[in-house]
Amino acid sequence: PQPLSDALGLSLPPWDDALRAMFGFASYYGDHMVLQKEPAGAVVWGYGEPGAAVTVVLSGAGGLVVMKKTARVKGPSGTWTTVLDPMDQGGPYALTAGQGSENVTLRDVYFGDVWLCSGQSNMAMTVLQVGSAVRSCGQRGPILPAQLDDLERIDLPWSIPTAENLGHGNFTYFSAVCWLLGRYLYEALRYPLGLVEAAWGGTPIEAWSSPRALRKMQGKRCCISPQQQLSGPQTPSVLWNAMIHPLLNMTLRGVAWYQGEANAFLHTDQYNCTFPALIADWRRAFHAGSVGQTELLLPFGFVEHCKSSPADSFARLRWHQTADLGVVPNARMPGTFMAVAMDLGDERSPYGSIHPRDKQNVAHRLQLGARAVAYGEKNVIFQGPYPTRAVLEVTRGLLNVTYSQELVWRRRDTRAFEVCCSSPPSPCGWLPAPVVAVESRRVTLALAGCGGLVLALRYAWAEWPCDYQSCVLYNSWGLPAPPFLLDGAGERSPAAALQM
Repeated sequence: PQPLSDALGLSLPPWDDALRAMFGFASYYGDHMVLQKEPAGAVVWGYGEPGAAVTVVLSGAGGLVVMKKTARVKGPSGTWTTVLDPMDQGGPYALTAGQGSENVTLRDVYFGDVWLCSGQSNMAMTVLQVGSAVRSCGQRGPILPAQLDDLERIDLPWSIPTAENLGHGNFTYFSAVCWLLGRYLYEALRYPLGLVEAAWGGTPIEAWSSPRALRKMQGKRCCISPQQQLSGPQTPSVLWNAMIHPLLNMTLRGVAWYQGEANAFLHTDQYNCTFPALIADWRRAFHAGSVGQTELLLPFGFVEHCKSSPADSFARLRWHQTADLGVVPNARMPGTFMAVAMDLGDERSPYGSIHPRDKQNVAHRLQLGARAVAYGEKNVIFQGPYPTRAVLEVTRGLLNVTYSQELVWRRRDTRAFEVCCSSPPSPCGWLPAPVVAVESRRVTLALAGCGGLVLALRYAWAEWPCDYQSCVLYNSWGLPAPPFLLDGAGERSPAAALQM
């Protein structure tokens, strides 16, 4: 059959033969790079003559040797691997690999935290489109049906940020969300950040999932239907093969994920299973690939989606992003954090409303979650208010919803609450439930059209829940209350329930 790479017009050299004939580091090591600091050890690998000994030397100012490691080149892969001793933040260092009389040196190397930023077009939007000590690396892989051990192509090698490489062109490099996340984290942490972008627009989660993960899904409630034939970058596992598998040896501090738009149109109601499965699989794979240096519960942050499709597919997708529990981290998605972004829509975006331009607030909310979940900052508020209790007052026709935080009632002319007033097996007849009052942590809703028969309650369950930064409820820190669904069928917040 015709190779997928040829079908897309890509010319791919036989990377195996070319690299095995060379001595040096793997493709994504280079000058200006950031390696993961302590408590983990950074994994370093490359190519050499099978059976040969490779010496890796880390040296500081004036050529002072800080560390020396030796490794043997394995056959037939022709690769060598070593793990550096955990290093404190800082630099610059030189990293030299030697085999016999051959030496390759990487300069201006720093130690800090390394974050992988992945997903589809909203992650690929550049700083140019959204109107230091952070360094970046961007890659776009070929479309290949087999797993690669190294990257075939890198659009932007490790670089100190400049206007050119931050805004090279639309949906090229470098990612605005990734860059802004790194900048915000640097402002909080004050040590080097390394950012690695691996994104491709218009791609479903199945393309980023490993064959192993997809096999495990078969037979479960998230079984993927084979009816729809996918090709190119949408092919199951194809981007895992080309863009994620080659990075597994890299020691990481965390992952930022901005994907899901494609799954508003494909396997939407399986996302509550495919997304947690991808997270768990990536964690196991990066932990194993880095010889245990990347922690097993690798912090994983993601962005909630704004809009845009017909019917209610995006409303369902937002819910499924949290494994149908409304907030993260939760029992199905431990060690995760979410930037709620349903109030950051952009109807006038020149790139379409599915591509909102405000990535500053997205990245700001994402870094709050990173600081709380990944870095354990106890005093950082990273979530908006969420319901903990809903009590029905039948005689007064009211429903009192208690929230986890003090509430700010920002928009009083928007009807965001709805109640289900029908009996099974009939489908819900959702009716508006106007807000009567907001007091401290409690919202009181009117149920004039429902009487005493309330089976479910939901909030912000719409394609376009609110105008820009104008949802109904926020907390005192300006974070929006996320959507929720409370009912008697198992779809509910982990802490809230309807009480009749």
